[in-house]
Amino acid sequence: MSSSRAADDAAPTASDRDPHAVEAVAEHAVHEAVDRTLHGGGDAPSRLVELLGRVGLVAYGAVHLLVAGLGLRLAFGAGPSEVDQQGAVSAVAAVGAAGIVLLLVFVAGLAAFAVWQVTAVAVGFRWVSGGERFRKRVGAAAKAVAVLAVAYVAARTVLGDPAQGRAGPQKLVTWLLGLPGGQLLVGAVAITVMVIAGSMVYTGVARTFMGDLVDDLPVGARRAAIVLGAVGNLARALAFGAVGVLFAVGALRGDPSQIGGLDLALRELVDRWQGVAPLVAVSVGLAAFGLYCLLDARYRRAY
Repeated sequence: MSSSRAADDAAPTASDRDPHAVEAVAEHAVHEAVDRTLHGGGDAPSRLVELLGRVGLVAYGAVHLLVAGLGLRLAFGAGPSEVDQQGAVSAVAAVGAAGIVLLLVFVAGLAAFAVWQVTAVAVGFRWVSGGERFRKRVGAAAKAVAVLAVAYVAARTVLGDPAQGRAGPQKLVTWLLGLPGGQLLVGAVAITVMVIAGSMVYTGVARTFMGDLVDDLPVGARRAAIVLGAVGNLARALAFGAVGVLFAVGALRGDPSQIGGLDLALRELVDRWQGVAPLVAVSVGLAAFGLYCLLDARYRRAY
């Protein structure tokens, strides 16, 4: 037995017999490492897109936090800045060269997250099935559009051509009203926005957003995500609903001047309620959503 064991120990390994074996094994390990880095096996089409997409989620959260800050400033009578994405992006750009660099990072991250979500629309959410998978894919499409809108605003600001807050929606409505059945088309836009707002209410109440996070979420992070995600989605639903009302009024009156985005919607809330309580509530809710985005960036399920 001992002589046999000694013979086995003395037997040359594959790498001893073939000096190229070690090189082949090393090359295979390198290829696997590169493949893991560049090619994801889940919703993100690559690890690079996933990493940039997480940066995009941080950017998306930062924009919501800035909008929340602008809303609170407006509520307490400070600053004429627009309380929307343009106002938030302009605040970053005002920092100077560092702000412009940060916006470029924002644009790259937001675009990557949009690519991630478009891929999820096509082949994603394999951990659920049936109606739940369909709903999540529709939600991913909406997220892709939302982050691309922020990226567009940031890119225009970097290029020195910032978007004008109300001009975009008003131009869209003016164009739609010029078409046959224009008021019906604007009404359809209003209904679409209202449906999106309703889906946000459902997401917030049913807490379906938790399904996008990893299963082994730490207890503290889970509790924070539940509260921040629920409050944030309900606040966004209120903001979207207000925008939808503006489009509905514009459709009924055939008047593009009635149309606006988040900034006008929030100011209308203040006027209608004759107080800043709704604006403060929405601003706090948007801040909650911004913080949830930071958790989402850290714990979002990619596979």
